[in-house]
Amino acid sequence: MADADAHATDETILTRDAALLRDAVREAGSLAQSMFRTELRKWTKGASSPVSEADIAVNDLLEARLRSATPDYGWLSEESADDEVRLSRRRTWVVDPIDGTRNYLGGHDEWCVSVALVEDASPVLAAVFAPATDEFFFAARGQGTTLNGKAVRAASGSALDFSRVAGPKPMVERLNTAGGDIKLHPRIGSLALRLCRVADGVLDAAFAGGNSHDWDLAAADLIVQEADGRMSDLSGDPILYNRREVTHGVLVAAGRDRHAGIVAHFRNRPLP
Repeated sequence: MADADAHATDETILTRDAALLRDAVREAGSLAQSMFRTELRKWTKGASSPVSEADIAVNDLLEARLRSATPDYGWLSEESADDEVRLSRRRTWVVDPIDGTRNYLGGHDEWCVSVALVEDASPVLAAVFAPATDEFFFAARGQGTTLNGKAVRAASGSALDFSRVAGPKPMVERLNTAGGDIKLHPRIGSLALRLCRVADGVLDAAFAGGNSHDWDLAAADLIVQEADGRMSDLSGDPILYNRREVTHGVLVAAGRDRHAGIVAHFRNRPLP
């Protein structure tokens, strides 16, 4: 009985958190859109990562909305100093205030707000909102993925049409057993959106090169999974989140059968 009560309590909490997440991400997207294509202060973080006052403003809004409502949850964001208290929390918000900042600052439409709730190393709620194109992806564990409120699914089958594959060309070329040049889908500058394009069937497969982070991936991961897709490293192992190390290697997302074929290919022909 105690286990049933705990499960019911968890479901109630996640229902509450899902509503909180939807509202916060929509508000954050509206703020980012209001600052889009305006004169912004910007600077470089680390070696070459661009940041603007819009990234910080959106981060501050999300932190205020989400953390005030869930003070016992951890927090991991690209634009916040890492607080390792998150490692001791069962649930942690994983946030990219603006994924695709270069696109955003260049006035291009492919950028988004990406937020996931991670529980015990796996995402359980996810929202990815691209305000410039009015696309709102949402997923809850066990409940499927929606785009603007309508259910979506990854493309079925196992064949590869390279014009429907996105990612670093040298990596994707390793799938081209027929030889000859291949033409990939045009580059998508937001990694979260690139992966979500698998969930709604626009892409057959999408790759992430090395050095992606929890905040780039966690929301899109659940969105792909709940759309009957799979996302993993090239060995097929699931991605674990909210660990001390938040950087990941090469990853692939695709529909279930196509993903299995790609993983099998790279097991036989591993990257150097």
